[in-house]
Amino acid sequence: MLGKKKQPPIKSLIAQGTRIEGNVLFIDGLRIDGDVVGDIRASDEKPSILVVSELASVTGQIHADHVIINGYVKGPVLAFNLLELQPKARIEGDVSYRALEMHQGATISGQLKPMVGVDAEDKPTLKLAANNS
Repeated sequence: MLGKKKQPPIKSLIAQGTRIEGNVLFIDGLRIDGDVVGDIRASDEKPSILVVSELASVTGQIHADHVIINGYVKGPVLAFNLLELQPKARIEGDVSYRALEMHQGATISGQLKPMVGVDAEDKPTLKLAANNS
């Protein structure tokens, strides 16, 4: 597809049954299937992607370029490019994003704060995903 940026590879995994207590810093991509109690932050050096799976739980701040959530997050979420909320996403905290894709069933208990200004693209900041079931 023309004009579509290539996603960074997911190189790290916090597996189901694993619990991390402390802050996590990652480069490129990270998938979480376990539990994290602490802040999760992508390195500013490269584009980043974070996936919080349906099995995962995060208590702390999240900072990454592209964030995909289908699990539970308690804390603020900052997605510097795109925030994708899958059907089982539950967020208790404020979310900031450049673009938002939210599927039916996802819930947010907090404020939605679109990031506007610098290099805003010619696309809407909010996209509602159709239920394709």
